[in-house]
Amino acid sequence: MSRRVVVALLGPVTWTPPGIDPARWRTALAEDVVDLLATLNEVETAVAVTTRDRWLADAVVWPGTQVYEVPEPTPNAVFAALAGDRAAREDGAAGYDQVAVVAADAPDVPGLTLGKLLRPLSTRPVAVAPAEGSGAGLLGVAARLPVPAWLPALDLDTTEPAGVRRAAPSPGDVAVTAGWRRMRGPADLTALDPAVEGWEATRALLSGRPA
Repeated sequence: MSRRVVVALLGPVTWTPPGIDPARWRTALAEDVVDLLATLNEVETAVAVTTRDRWLADAVVWPGTQVYEVPEPTPNAVFAALAGDRAAREDGAAGYDQVAVVAADAPDVPGLTLGKLLRPLSTRPVAVAPAEGSGAGLLGVAARLPVPAWLPALDLDTTEPAGVRRAAPSPGDVAVTAGWRRMRGPADLTALDPAVEGWEATRALLSGRPA
């Protein structure tokens, strides 16, 4: 059975609602995504962050959560860190076979959506989930390890699924799965549904209560 991990990439947040401290906003979003990952079945979870932003990981991770420090907040840097960890295991323990990297500014993303990102890896080397709502980019990207040599440099804020498919030897090598919105503008904020469970830290911050 493949060993799989979902990694929350705690990258910069491009937009903050008026009247809210950017650091508190970023922390609330990350906390909700990390809490969601903890509920997923049949996968391990981790976070990735640059050394400069290690404080954010320390503020939101659960005890025992693996934290990967990466040189830049990109999926490629996370893949390299995971591949290096896999290669460094000389004790006979298996490294990860599949990894999904997801943005940490989608506090209400359903766990089912993240599960769908990993599912195509049984037959394809790469899968991407588009970001919906404001702005371009991806919600997340998943790949088998080691990642294929043709995989281009990825930026969750700017890369489009079509660009990843163009880089592949065949467009069918890249599965495009269900997308979800990220909190990158007023329209995304208004789309949050108070009746849906989850996103507690973001909900508390927006309501003016301590997160």
